[in-house]
Amino acid sequence: MTTGELVPETFLSYLDPADHEFLLGRGTTRRLPADTVLMHEGDPTNHVLVLLSGWVRVYRTTPDGQVVLLALRGPGDVIGDIAAMMDVPRTATVDSMQDTGFMQFRHDEFLACVHERPALGFALLKQMAARLRDSDAARVDFAAMDVAQRVASLLVHLADTHGSMTSRGVEVRMPLTQQDIANRVGGSLRAVARAVAAFRERGLLITARREFVVTTPEVLRSFSGNMPNGT
Repeated sequence: MTTGELVPETFLSYLDPADHEFLLGRGTTRRLPADTVLMHEGDPTNHVLVLLSGWVRVYRTTPDGQVVLLALRGPGDVIGDIAAMMDVPRTATVDSMQDTGFMQFRHDEFLACVHERPALGFALLKQMAARLRDSDAARVDFAAMDVAQRVASLLVHLADTHGSMTSRGVEVRMPLTQQDIANRVGGSLRAVARAVAAFRERGLLITARREFVVTTPEVLRSFSGNMPNGT
């Protein structure tokens, strides 16, 4: 199985070729179709996954049944690592947004790899730091935004972190649905649909089934009020 283009600031993106090959020689390579649950919230932790291709959702369900989308993970990300290191049950559910390839490790095997190759542990720390930074920034930014601004902020963030420049703008190859956006920004599906429609009408956004294009990121960024600060 080939590895897709790695998402920046992910576990695999921090590894040199030798450490990457070391991991490939230890894990079991698997591929699963879209809409497959890879991990269930509350289940015992018995394996760790390193994504090679495709995108997955990480989410939790509140007691009243509301789905909260915590994160989107792509090629290069490791999932299940926190529960494995802390020896606790799964803290979230993970399902595939599209056909997804990954390396699977028993949790004790993965921890043994980290002990054997210190660079793996350092890569995990860097990935955790990047996730914490993004989570903190989103929490602070979203608190002062309405739903349309949150949608704009999320789209710009995904373009910045996962996009590729094309003649149309910044293209993000991710099958992101409006329900995914609503679950991530904490807005209603109707409010998100209105925001997306408005961005399309203004020529700021092009949407397709498996991708979207932010045509003018700086205009959308200005609308959200979420200006980069270089921190």
